Amino acid sequence: MKIIIAPDSFKESMTASEVAQAIYAGFKPIFPTATYELIPLADGGEGFVDTILNTVPGKIYTYQVMGPRKQSVTAKLAVIEAGKIALLETAAASGLQLCNGIKDPLTATSYGTGELLKHALDLGVEHIILGLGGSATNDGGAGLLQALGAKFYDRSHYELPLGGIHLQALEKIDISALDPRLQTTKITLASDVASPFIGPNGASVVFGPQKGASPNAVLQLEQALTNFSQVIKATCGQDIATTPGAGAAGGIGGALLAFTNATLTSGVELAITLTDLEQKATAADILLTGEGSLDSQTKLGKTPLGVLRAVRSVSPDCTVIGLAGKVEAVAELHQLGFDAVFSCTPGVINLEQALRSGSKHLTQTANEIAHLLQKFV
Repeated sequence: MKIIIAPDSFKESMTASEVAQAIYAGFKPIFPTATYELIPLADGGEGFVDTILNTVPGKIYTYQVMGPRKQSVTAKLAVIEAGKIALLETAAASGLQLCNGIKDPLTATSYGTGELLKHALDLGVEHIILGLGGSATNDGGAGLLQALGAKFYDRSHYELPLGGIHLQALEKIDISALDPRLQTTKITLASDVASPFIGPNGASVVFGPQKGASPNAVLQLEQALTNFSQVIKATCGQDIATTPGAGAAGGIGGALLAFTNATLTSGVELAITLTDLEQKATAADILLTGEGSLDSQTKLGKTPLGVLRAVRSVSPDCTVIGLAGKVEAVAELHQLGFDAVFSCTPGVINLEQALRSGSKHLTQTANEIAHLLQKFV
């Protein structure tokens, strides 16, 4: 029997690798002689670099950069393909996990991600792949651009402080000192977020609340990014306001699409390609995948659906089981191709307890699923 374990992370609870290990720990005692392939994945968010390095050899570099709360943090990037490609993720320098529970999207900055990009350029790579996701920021990528040489001024020609809220006062962007290597280096943005820069489906409205923004803060950030998008258009002629994907990572996607030669690609598809998932899943009998939540959003290009389709393309009769902390819209999930979906969260438990005990509960759930399958295989 061949069993593929290919999950994404459970946000704020377990990395994709930890999820895969927890599922494996539940299945291995019941099916000890099965062949297992553990292929943790990420769609560009936290753990994106690590999941690629699980299967692709590379070298890790670590740097001190500015975190989202303007504190010093240690962030890493990886270089693969004999030094030609750098892998980065916004979560490493600007992620929610770096906020120590204090979320403030009004002042959070993406400056550290810009510093990390600069370090990648200094390594002389030909291609930078940046995973967009898991950021604590809503500054439209302004901090990133500032780290790379751009200057932001208000109408009195004072330079703006870091943080999305200050973009309400933005009058002019000076890109004369923006790192010229951004124009000559291939940049790929890995994301499965289709949100535009602004609007009802944009960065502030959709993702601001997840980053701690109150309704009033969401309104302020929307005004700030609206002004930012207008100044961007006046500066370089790029209209990113409604561009799909420009709202990824608090608008970092939009900043890079406007001021560099960056292109957007599906983070899930990129991870599937780099990890060689389809070849490893040939003749698979069981696929176990999942992430923090399986629901109506899963159909919008989330990792579990990408994994399901990739594995079914080479193993059409494979049994596909989804696991998550929260499961909703079960009928939709079945229509997407999941044979069964399971929540690993016990009945009476608060969110903090669920996040803290996620690994234990996931292993228990996987073990129960394995016991059930044992009756039929």
